[in-house]
Amino acid sequence: MNIRKFKWILAFAGAIVIVLLLRGFAFTSCLIPSTGMENSLFQGERILVNKWSYGLRLPLMSAFSYHRWRERPVQKRDIVVFNNPAGIQQPTIDRREIYISRCIGTPGDTLLVDSLFSVSSPEAQFNPDKKRLYTYPASKENLITSLIRTLSITNDGLMGSDDSTHVRSFSRYEYYLLEQAIGDRNWIRPLTEKQDKELKPLIVPSKGKALRVYPWNITLMRNTLVMHEGKQAEIKNDTLYIDGKPTQHCFFTKDYYWMASNNSVNLSDSRLFGFVPQDHMIGKASLIWFSKEKGTGILDGYRWNRFFQSVK
Repeated sequence: MNIRKFKWILAFAGAIVIVLLLRGFAFTSCLIPSTGMENSLFQGERILVNKWSYGLRLPLMSAFSYHRWRERPVQKRDIVVFNNPAGIQQPTIDRREIYISRCIGTPGDTLLVDSLFSVSSPEAQFNPDKKRLYTYPASKENLITSLIRTLSITNDGLMGSDDSTHVRSFSRYEYYLLEQAIGDRNWIRPLTEKQDKELKPLIVPSKGKALRVYPWNITLMRNTLVMHEGKQAEIKNDTLYIDGKPTQHCFFTKDYYWMASNNSVNLSDSRLFGFVPQDHMIGKASLIWFSKEKGTGILDGYRWNRFFQSVK
């Protein structure tokens, strides 16, 4: 074989190996499939995920179990990529579906939650990216569509409607822009949702700690023990039984986190799948390397101002 050709083949093979090593041990790329993390991340964007942010989780967990080099905790407000905690049909964690959410509860934190486990806190309440539902007269549909286009607001489409009223979701900042554009006679109103007035304290489990079981968190505790702690747990007559014995406290052997979407309408967060264990963490969303609006042509729809921007 010609030496020059051999060198080219060797260089090409080396490049492939380097890319595979970087993808497996340093970074990976993920597509944002939905609007759940707007306005931090938009549907159709591709991001780089830093696998070293919380320590490198070794691949091939089916063969080597869970090990992480230089393990570090997830920080509050990090946007995190992780494996689906509820995907127990697939026993190997690193083969489960991938989710992305913002961490709002770290091990040992106390969160105030309502009956649907939505967090109520100053941080969650005033997050400018958090989506909320708003109503407006159906007769204003053409006008609001025009305002959305003029103000470059991401159009999620109608969330609901009847003969007199339409419902859409906007972030606090998007609502502010619309409010300024409409003026004093603002006809967009927050949708009043029925919520329990009494909030409950939810403590995020931490390694080596025991938590009290209450009627309102008993199902969440049972699910966490069964899915992530390998316990035989069941509820009988409003009492939690672990390995056949009644208990009022749960002991945990892992650190857990509470994850939330920016868009409160999107339920693909801890309200759906509960606590997320440390061993499910893949890495921190670090960089947007591609951004394009869904349903646009080859030559248009690119969000050029978002290319190579840090994820916040």
